Amino acid sequence: MAAITAAMVKELREITGSGMMDCKKALAATDGDYDKAIEWLREKGLATAEKKASRVAAEGLCRTLVSEDGKKAVVVEVNSETDFVAKNEKFVNYVEEVAAQALDTQAADIDAFLAEPWKADTSKSVKEALAAQIAVIGENMNIRRFQQVSEPNGFITSYLHMGGKIGVLVDVETDTRNDEVEEMAKNVAMQVAAMKPQYTDRSEISADYIEHEKEILLAQIKNDPKESQKPDKVIQGIIMGRVNKELKEICLLDQVYVKAEDGKQSVGQYVQEVAKKVGSKIQVKGFVRFQTGEGIEKKQENFADEVAKQMGM
Repeated sequence: MAAITAAMVKELREITGSGMMDCKKALAATDGDYDKAIEWLREKGLATAEKKASRVAAEGLCRTLVSEDGKKAVVVEVNSETDFVAKNEKFVNYVEEVAAQALDTQAADIDAFLAEPWKADTSKSVKEALAAQIAVIGENMNIRRFQQVSEPNGFITSYLHMGGKIGVLVDVETDTRNDEVEEMAKNVAMQVAAMKPQYTDRSEISADYIEHEKEILLAQIKNDPKESQKPDKVIQGIIMGRVNKELKEICLLDQVYVKAEDGKQSVGQYVQEVAKKVGSKIQVKGFVRFQTGEGIEKKQENFADEVAKQMGM
């Protein structure tokens, strides 16, 4: 077997644009034959995938999948470069396959997930299957994240908003599962999608977070010539009032229920109203909300500058 040198790996990388480790594997698998190594990379979709890896993939889709018994669910986010590709049937089908893989995975993080065998073709890893899709679709793609939720004492409901731009899972603990309870869970999931809460209820918020918010509000008051003159007791009352208002906005169960007829009923009150109606205990234990591209810095191009660049001006 030919010795694989760093110079050989470097040269193959420059020819194909593939990753260093992929080039090393290709050369090792083909006994150092460059032509066969290039074919090896092409067959696995790796020769074209790496060339596209520098492009920002901030579009894409979220997909949810719930087990038949409703006890387990997963939400995934797979990114593409353009919204056009995100609507492509091949891409949509691929994202659904990723969700099916993620529902049953034992992987604790995305790196372990990418390394495991691809269920649709176990001769490939998830990463290699992704690279093959990149080669077919022609854009950089990225399996960004996934999150599983299990609920042995109830069920999980899912909701996709804006065609999959937002994916939501809601964990409901209850011993009653009928149409009314499922409708309630779906309404709560829609609330999560629309109102973007950060916490399920106040028990999830640390004392440090609340103290930090109080410090910010106190600084704001001190910088206001009128409010800073008020007695300390009044100022503390103002601060607590503003903190409570903020908590009602960021805590799901404290939020005003968007479908409330009186415009006052909270999500928590709505859940308990349904619980009373069906004569069963119901608890919304948690939720997961993925929004496609959130937190990814998109490259902004100035159109005039781009045209000038293309024309060599």
